[in-house]
Amino acid sequence: MKATRSQITSAVAGGMAAVLLTLGVAASAAPVKANYPDKIGKGEGQLNLVAWEGYAQDEWVKPFEKQTGCMVHRKYAGSSDEMVALMRQGGGGEYDLVSASGDASLRLIYGGDVQPVDVKLIPAWQDFLPQLKSPPNNTVNGLHYGVSYEWGPNVLLYNTNKVTPKPTSWDAIYSDTYKGQVTVPDNPIQIADAALYLKAHKPELGIKDPYELTRKQLAAAVDLLQKQRPLIKKYWAQASDEIELFKNGDAVVGAAWPYMTNALQKDGVSVADTIPSEGATGWSDTWMLSAHAKHPNCAYKWMQYVSTPKVQAEQAIYFGETPANKEACSAMDKIEKGACHKFHLDAPSSYFDQIYFWKTPRTQCADGQRNCTSYRDWQRAWQRVKG
Repeated sequence: MKATRSQITSAVAGGMAAVLLTLGVAASAAPVKANYPDKIGKGEGQLNLVAWEGYAQDEWVKPFEKQTGCMVHRKYAGSSDEMVALMRQGGGGEYDLVSASGDASLRLIYGGDVQPVDVKLIPAWQDFLPQLKSPPNNTVNGLHYGVSYEWGPNVLLYNTNKVTPKPTSWDAIYSDTYKGQVTVPDNPIQIADAALYLKAHKPELGIKDPYELTRKQLAAAVDLLQKQRPLIKKYWAQASDEIELFKNGDAVVGAAWPYMTNALQKDGVSVADTIPSEGATGWSDTWMLSAHAKHPNCAYKWMQYVSTPKVQAEQAIYFGETPANKEACSAMDKIEKGACHKFHLDAPSSYFDQIYFWKTPRTQCADGQRNCTSYRDWQRAWQRVKG
């Protein structure tokens, strides 16, 4: 089986030490101001990465090293909390780049841990999907704190033989119909999925953004998830967990990624997925440049390189996700026939527009009000959900 994010990322897997590190610094820091280089100079001969496992494979790292002379040293992290902690340790200068997901990127930006990137120096950025050129998870006040990389939606996965008719709503994981046969991720960001459902079904709560919740709105999401808890067969931490649940018939419906759908269908399991009427959350990763990067030229060369269609396609096929660069479609199909369609890179914008991408919950809402709940609040809430 190919390595995937979910084989190595378990929810809150970084442990309390990492949580304390990631949450204890940001309050006293602020976003770093732009200080762009005039051009990308000669590589410094080295590049230190913090990445998801599978994001720095030899298949594309070795050609990069040969082209640039920048020798890549990688540190794989098992959770977003761990990534933030690693980018802060030792004064923040140990690593040059991090492949941060949306539940970490704003923590890094507002913690002063990463610096703005001049996208004019990344030619392939012009070919990115419009929604991933300046997404709110990595762009603040018009400044790009990194470049988008790969993404995926959190879909409703179901057994086509046992879940009929085809579900069109997230009701399927909140109703008693499939009690004891439901599975969802073990991750505080799952609260956003509940909030998205409530946004559609309880408009009186006034939820506008599933990642910007007041205490009342957070309490409503927690209440929904606590009512869901008796329905859950297992909270999954790894893709293999959910795949086995569906293979064994222990689960017939749940929240998943397209990777699980494709893996199960390949093994002959009767499953399908859908984005329900309420929409879906999703993850989008960003290569972010440390505010204290010791090898900035090599870092820019890496961001240029991994933004190209060929590398984005190689990454997508290996990991089971979708590129930010829309020009990667034909390159994906050359590697694996039908891959572009399978991972939705050729989907219409209406498909993309249904996805609410992860971003770090913060006390300051987008409208400037400070009555939203923080990621720390969400972590505590998730522990209450699981009991």
